[in-house]
Amino acid sequence: MIFQSLADRGNHARHEESQVVWTYLFLCLVGIIMVYPLIWLFFASFKENTELFSSLQLLPKHFVWSSYPDGWQGAGQYTYTTFFGNSLWMVGWTVFFTLVSSILVAYGFSRFDFPCKKFLFMLMISTLMLPNAVIIIPRYILFKNFGWLDGYLPFIIPAAFACYPFFIFMLIQFFRGLPKELDESAELDGCNPLMTLTHILMPLSKPALFSAGIFQFMWTWNDFLNSLIYINSIRKFTVSLALRMAIDTTGGVTWNQIFAMSVVAVMPLVLIFFFAQKYFVEGIATTGLKG
Repeated sequence: MIFQSLADRGNHARHEESQVVWTYLFLCLVGIIMVYPLIWLFFASFKENTELFSSLQLLPKHFVWSSYPDGWQGAGQYTYTTFFGNSLWMVGWTVFFTLVSSILVAYGFSRFDFPCKKFLFMLMISTLMLPNAVIIIPRYILFKNFGWLDGYLPFIIPAAFACYPFFIFMLIQFFRGLPKELDESAELDGCNPLMTLTHILMPLSKPALFSAGIFQFMWTWNDFLNSLIYINSIRKFTVSLALRMAIDTTGGVTWNQIFAMSVVAVMPLVLIFFFAQKYFVEGIATTGLKG
């Protein structure tokens, strides 16, 4: 019976190992399917225009190395150095002000009691239900009256005033998971509420802040519709508008150069995700719905 038990354990262990192997193979297959469009985009940037629409082969027959330097020069008087600088300027300030304003509002909702708190929280959450199409025209009229059109203020100013309730709600849920005894201990040590936030809670909130920052960076960097509405001058174009402008040229469209610049445009998102993957996954795991 002892030998039979050992044999059963061995069979069970081998069965679990085989399940793990098949699970990893399945995940690898799904991962390849999801990443394949990016792989195709990368190799397509080295193909000739005639080959792009005449062959389904992944690898190009003849590598065209000039698509990246030629594509970087753009189709007009401005190069992609200008467009990338514009995108980084707009996205950087938007992400910064989003994190600062969201963490202040989330700290107030999660740690303090004040009049009409539940009503204001419900009002804030209700804004998540509004489709973006509903507020496009009112926001455009408002920003036009302020004189903010053809610039980046329509992106930066709303971020400075906590107009992104998703990130506020995410940070509130994270703060609720932190014991209030931390605040009480900090108060006994002489910390005021602002010092408690900056010295105690914010260092513990790195995963949630990284998650919010990555989400906002991705959404703002990829935002084409709002950029198209609020930005008119070519010298202020973001990368997404520059890629669209390249397709609008009256001459022949050099698709390999457009694909090359698309690869370059995707790289910041990919690099940020992989370098901050640890904090991103941890932030998503620790900002679930809590009590």
